[in-house]
Amino acid sequence: MARTSELRRKTNETNIQLSLNIDGEGDSDLNTGVPFMTHMLDLFAKHGQFDLTIDANGDVEIDDHHTTEDIGICLGLAIKEAVGDKRGIKRYGNAFVPMDETLAQVVVDLSNRPHLEIRAKFPNQKVGTFDTELVHEFLWKLALEARINLHVIVHYGHNTHHMIEAVFKALARALDEATTIDPRIKGVPSTKGML
Repeated sequence: MARTSELRRKTNETNIQLSLNIDGEGDSDLNTGVPFMTHMLDLFAKHGQFDLTIDANGDVEIDDHHTTEDIGICLGLAIKEAVGDKRGIKRYGNAFVPMDETLAQVVVDLSNRPHLEIRAKFPNQKVGTFDTELVHEFLWKLALEARINLHVIVHYGHNTHHMIEAVFKALARALDEATTIDPRIKGVPSTKGML
């Protein structure tokens, strides 16, 4: 069965169409209106082997907040729907990604208990025109709507672009591991019998 999701979310601030195939080939077709997020989501798709299409129109004339937040909401919802009943998945994922002077780690649990812990101090408040505080906003909304436990650690680094890029690559790789079907796992990977 295909593990995919397609959704649309329209508010007074944004209009987003998104499709996700978590068993994809890393293909992406992205129009976010937020160039730095487009770059990060392209990396996310490639390194997670996710096929991802996003068409987002938002009030970027104000700032990038609403669009970035709402893409996080939509991507989280899509992950939750695509994973389905979680039968046979590995559930946990852990990835370290170096990028030049930076080392980032992301650990996920598809637990149905949303939580975000982030240990990252970005030296600059902006990368280009993008406010770096929006990384937290995006990750929190993604974790909340995907109903995952998400831990993000930037162990070290000094280039803000490298730090954020390493986080998105590690997020993709950790989610790819957690969503992988393991034929040894029978049913849902929990002693409770449900997630």
